[in-house]
Amino acid sequence: MTPVGLLIVSHSARLAEGVVEVAAQMGAGVPLVAAGGTDDGGVGTSFEKVMEGIGAADQGEGVVVLADLGSAVMTAESVLEFLEDSQRQRVRIADAALVEGAVAAAVAAAAGAGLEGVVRAAEEAVPGAEAEEPPELREPTESAVLTLVNPMGLHARPAAVLAGRLSAFDVQVTVNGVDGQSVMALMGLGAGKDSQLVVETSGPDALKALDFVRAQVEAGFGEL
Repeated sequence: MTPVGLLIVSHSARLAEGVVEVAAQMGAGVPLVAAGGTDDGGVGTSFEKVMEGIGAADQGEGVVVLADLGSAVMTAESVLEFLEDSQRQRVRIADAALVEGAVAAAVAAAAGAGLEGVVRAAEEAVPGAEAEEPPELREPTESAVLTLVNPMGLHARPAAVLAGRLSAFDVQVTVNGVDGQSVMALMGLGAGKDSQLVVETSGPDALKALDFVRAQVEAGFGEL
């Protein structure tokens, strides 16, 4: 299944292409498209480039748009008004820092996060943003204490794997007291090799979600 795609809208073609280059290092397999500059190569934004970019980035699970300035956001919003309803529902404009948001979104998309999960990852990457409160767990609750065995611990890729895949479950989940469906919250734990993770889940998919986390941790997130 093709991941959620990203469209980078900038007033500068070189800036948009540079952000795509950086994000690609963390988002293997993610459709990444640059829509920078005007149609004649000047500084500004292009309705046509954004329209074409959405089509190019939408290869399976929808598109998240990140823009550098307010007028770029306005261009993207104008394009959305001309899309068919079915396609418009597959596009989100993230309120995120361009570079940090693109990298976080690419990591989340590569890990299999859905459209809303990728938007959330991008928006949480805003410098200085406050972490969200962890979800309130419902009964019944499942829990386990797991030990990280991969050499780098819970760094960006494993955090994105957990947050992205857990977003597909009907579950509330915390890991060491933070939201297990948040890439940035998981990375913020700073959990290295041999660190213990207290995982608690609740909701209809509580056991499935816990089993998924256990399997990933015990397999070292495929990094052993």
